[in-house]
Amino acid sequence: MFTKLIKITLLTLATVASAQATINQTKGDFVDKFRQLDESLPTPNVYRNAAGEPGHQYWQQQVDYKIKATLNEEKRRIEASQEITYHNNSPDTLKYLWVQLDQNKFRDDSLSAKTTTFGGIGNRGPATSAATSSKPAQLSLDALRRQQFVDDNELGYDITSVTDSNGQKLHYVIVGTNMRVDLLEKLTPGKKLTFGIDYNFNIVEEDAVSARSGYEHFPDDAREGGNDIFLLAQWYPRLHAYTDYEAWTNKEFIGRGEFTLEFGNYDVELTVPADHIVSSTGKLTNASKVLTSTQRKRLKEAEKADRIVFIVTEEEALENEKAGTDKTKTWKFSAKNVRDFAWASSRKFMWDARGHQQGGDEQPLVMAMSFYPKEGGDLWKKYSTESIIHTLDVYSRFSFDYPYPVAQSVNGPVGGMEYPMITFNGPRTELQKDGSRTYSQAEKRFLIGVVIHEIGHIYFPMIVNSDERQWTWMDEGLNSFLDGVAGREWDPSIPWGVEPRDITSYMKSSTQVPIMTQSDSVLRLGPNGYTKPAAALNILRETILGRELFDFAFKEYATRWKYKRPTPSDFFRTMEEASGVDLDWFWRGWFYSTDHVDISLDKISKLRLDTKNPDIDFNRLRQEELDKPLSKTVERNKAEGKKLWIERFSDISDFYDENDRFTVTNKERNAYQKFLKKLKPWERKALERAIEEDKNYYVLDFSNKGGLVMPIILELTFADGSVENQYIPAEIWRRTPKQVSKLIITDKDKEIVSVTVDPRWETADVDVHNNHYPRKIIPSRIEAFKKKKSTQKVSRDIMQDIKTKLKTDEQDSNDND
Repeated sequence: MFTKLIKITLLTLATVASAQATINQTKGDFVDKFRQLDESLPTPNVYRNAAGEPGHQYWQQQVDYKIKATLNEEKRRIEASQEITYHNNSPDTLKYLWVQLDQNKFRDDSLSAKTTTFGGIGNRGPATSAATSSKPAQLSLDALRRQQFVDDNELGYDITSVTDSNGQKLHYVIVGTNMRVDLLEKLTPGKKLTFGIDYNFNIVEEDAVSARSGYEHFPDDAREGGNDIFLLAQWYPRLHAYTDYEAWTNKEFIGRGEFTLEFGNYDVELTVPADHIVSSTGKLTNASKVLTSTQRKRLKEAEKADRIVFIVTEEEALENEKAGTDKTKTWKFSAKNVRDFAWASSRKFMWDARGHQQGGDEQPLVMAMSFYPKEGGDLWKKYSTESIIHTLDVYSRFSFDYPYPVAQSVNGPVGGMEYPMITFNGPRTELQKDGSRTYSQAEKRFLIGVVIHEIGHIYFPMIVNSDERQWTWMDEGLNSFLDGVAGREWDPSIPWGVEPRDITSYMKSSTQVPIMTQSDSVLRLGPNGYTKPAAALNILRETILGRELFDFAFKEYATRWKYKRPTPSDFFRTMEEASGVDLDWFWRGWFYSTDHVDISLDKISKLRLDTKNPDIDFNRLRQEELDKPLSKTVERNKAEGKKLWIERFSDISDFYDENDRFTVTNKERNAYQKFLKKLKPWERKALERAIEEDKNYYVLDFSNKGGLVMPIILELTFADGSVENQYIPAEIWRRTPKQVSKLIITDKDKEIVSVTVDPRWETADVDVHNNHYPRKIIPSRIEAFKKKKSTQKVSRDIMQDIKTKLKTDEQDSNDND
C-alpha cells in the first residue's frame, strides 16, 4: 500500500505540475484565478463521467451480513459470530479481502495510542508541553482516566475464527485496525463468496475514552449495582470499501477520519437481558416475541398519531430500572441496502414514536422514534421525535424521500453520532434538589440542533455514500449546510447553523488548511470540515447562484448519487453541469486554497464628461475652482482688511481683470463647431444625449487583499437618502485579480455620498473596516476586568450554544461526529 501510494502521489504531482507549467506566467505576476480545475480533478472515465454522473460502467461492491450477537451485561462484553457474503461487482480479480477492526483503536499498542501527542494543536483542551510554554506541563484528569481504563481492560477484538463457507480456516493477518483475509481461491468479477468470523470484545466506557460508542453507567439507580446504557457501533468486523478510484480504502482508523463502507443487506439477531429495550438499524421482524401486546398496539396507534405515542412509558421504564433479570430475549432486525448497522440497549429506556407520511399516501410510512432514560425527561419528550420529523421534511425537499422504514434518536453517552436509521445524541436534563428535572435554553437548542444534524447524516453520507475517511467535508460540510437550513425553518431566532461571518477568524488564521486536506491531517477539524464548507455552500446558494439554480443542482447531485459513492469531483462537476454556471474559480479558492476574502474599497473618483462645449465645460471648471478651499493667507488678509492692488488702482485694469480664465470667447466656440462636424452621426447623437442627461460618473477602485476572488456586493447611498444595491460578478477579477476599477453611472439627481462593500456580511469578508467609503467607525467591545466574574454564567450559556455549532475548534483525534 505504501508503494502504491508513493506511485499514485508522484503521478498526481507530475500531472498537476505539468498542467501548471503549461499555464505558468513568466513575464509578470499574473495569476489566473479562473483557470479550469481539469489539472486537479481526475480524468472522466467510464465509471465517473465529465458531467459528474455515474458513468455507464459504474460499479460498486455489495456486502451482506448475517450476525448473531449476545450482550453480556455483567461483563460488558459482546460475543458474536457473523456470516459475510461478498459480491465482487468490480472488473478486478481479488486475491484477498480487507476487513475493518475498529475496536482495535482502543488497544494500547494501536497507531492511535502511539501517535497521540501531548499539547499543541489537535489535542483536547489547553494542555501544553514545557517546550511550548514557560508554565509547567499539565496532565488532565481526563487523560489520566483514559490511560487507566486502557490499562485495566483488555480492549480490541478477540478474533477466534475465520472460515470459509465449508468451515475451512482462512489465513488472516491483523494490521492495527485492519485485517487481511487471504482467499483460498481468487474471486473473479461477477462472483461472490461467503465466509464467517467469530469474535468477542470488551465494550469501552464511552466517557472514559471519548469514543463513538460504548456504555454509560448509572450507579445511583435503584437496581443493585446500577444500570447501563449500551450504544453499540463499529461493533462488528466490517469490510473495507473497494473502489474504482482507490481500490482498497484500507487507511488505518485512528479516531478522527470516519468510515468508507459498502452497501448490503443485514439480518441481525441481538440477544440481550429480557428487560432491555433495543433500538436498532433495520426493521424489527419478531415484535410478537419481544414486545408485549400493549406495546405492539401502541406502535400501531403511533403510525397515524398527530403527536408522539409512548410505546414504553416513563413509569414503565422506571419500574424496569429497579429489578433486572437473568433471562434473555433475542431481538431480530432486517435492514436492506444500508452501509452500516448500529444499535442501543438498556432497561432504562422509555420509547416514544410517531408516524411520518412523506410524498403522499403512496409513499411508505416512516416511523420516527426516540429512546431515552428518565435523565432525558421533558426535554426529550417534547423535542426529540419532533426534530426527527422536521429533518425528514426539510432534507427530503433538498434531496429525495427518506427511503427507510424508521428514523431513530437515542440518548446516551455519545454527544452526537449517526448510522443508518439510528442516531446517538447526548443532551440531558438536570436534576434539581426537589427531585424534579429541568433543562436550560442551551440544552434545548443543543438537542434540537444535534438531532437535526445526526438525522441529516442518514441522507449524507449514509445514503449519498461519500468517503468520510478521506473527505470529511463531503458529509459534515454538506450536512452542516443543510442542518442550518432546517434549523432556520424551525426557529430563525435561534442561532442556527453557519453564517459566512462565523468563519472569518478561521479564514485568516495560520491554522487553516485547505478543505480538501485528508481528515486525520487537518489542524482544526470543526471549522475545516464543518463550518467553512457549510459557509461556502450558503454563499453559493444565497449570493452566487441563487436558490433556484443551487437547489436544482444540489438535488440533482443527491439523486444521482443516492446509494452510490461520489467523490469531490462528482460534486463539483454536477453543481456546474446542472446549474449552467462555471464555478471552477469558487472550488479552487474555497476548497483547494487557504486564501481568504478581503475586498477593500480604496478610492472613489467622481468624473464629469468633457463635452467639448466651452459654454458647458468652462462653467463647470469655474465652479470646481470656486469649490476649492480658500487660501489661508487670502482668508486672513481679508479678515485684516487688506486692500488688493487692483482695488486701489482701478485705472490700470483691463479686460482680463473683469473676466476670468473661464470666460468663453468665439475662438473656443468656433473650435467646438469644427469638432462637431468631424463626428459621425451616431457619435454626435450619443454626445448630445449625454449632455442632455448630464449623469454622474464614479470610478471605484478595489483591491483584493485576501487573495480569494468573490463577487463585489455594493450598497450605494445617495444624497437624497435612497439606497441601491449592485452585484458585480466575481469574473470582474479575471484579468487583474489583485486590483480592479469599476465605472458606476448614476442619474444627475442621484449623487453618491457613501458606498459599502458586502453590507450584509454575506461573503465572509474578514475585514469590514476597509469595506466603507468614506471610512466609518466600526463598533467593537472593551470589557472591564472585574466584569469577568459577573459574566461567568453568561459565558457558560454561550459555550452551551456553541455546542449547536456541530464541532468546536478544540477537537482532537478522538472527537465524536
